[in-house]
Amino acid sequence: MVMTVDPGDHQRVTAAVREVETRTSGEIVTIAARSSDHYLDMVLAWGVLAVFLALATLAALPPPMVERLHGAALGWQAQLSHGEALAALILLLAVKFGAVCWIVSLRPVRLALTPRAIKARRVRARAIDCFRVGAEWRTVGRTAVLIYVSLAEHQVEIVADRAIHSRVEPEEWGRIAAGLVDALKDGRPGDGLVAAVEQSGELLARHFPPDVRNPNELPDRLIETGQ
Repeated sequence: MVMTVDPGDHQRVTAAVREVETRTSGEIVTIAARSSDHYLDMVLAWGVLAVFLALATLAALPPPMVERLHGAALGWQAQLSHGEALAALILLLAVKFGAVCWIVSLRPVRLALTPRAIKARRVRARAIDCFRVGAEWRTVGRTAVLIYVSLAEHQVEIVADRAIHSRVEPEEWGRIAAGLVDALKDGRPGDGLVAAVEQSGELLARHFPPDVRNPNELPDRLIETGQ
């Protein structure tokens, strides 16, 4: 079961963003994605790998072992022509490919079998896309920050606008993201998001105090997306 953010946590995150933005000219956007990708290519990848491993195993077996397997499967008196043997092998591999693809197509299995590095790259790419569409160039001072949570992957990305990069060290965002990841692993997405918003607000207030106008340029509410 994929983690979700309940309505109460939505209200808490929204309230935290509103309070924080009274102390800074920066803007914070929060997004909670059910997942950052469908990872459907993993279905094909694992199916192909299963077929390759089956062929590699068969090729590595010594001829006597292959003959014993043939006898065990078809009986010692069974005789297959070269074409029949090849057709039987293709059929077995097709069944294996289909079975593996069906198993991996189940969402929990697919997520579990997707390498962490691939998930990290796709979460990062999705977060950057969301930032470019919803936050970049949307503030006068280029002071937007996106806190992006991918619930299924238990991964976090914090993307900051260009004016922030010269003033805030990446390690500080990394520390905030690490705390949010820990909260996700504990099943507390709301607590983690509120803490991340508050800590991000402290950084922004230190470097970008509120100006005279201090307009609210981006939505304060927690945005949920799905895959």
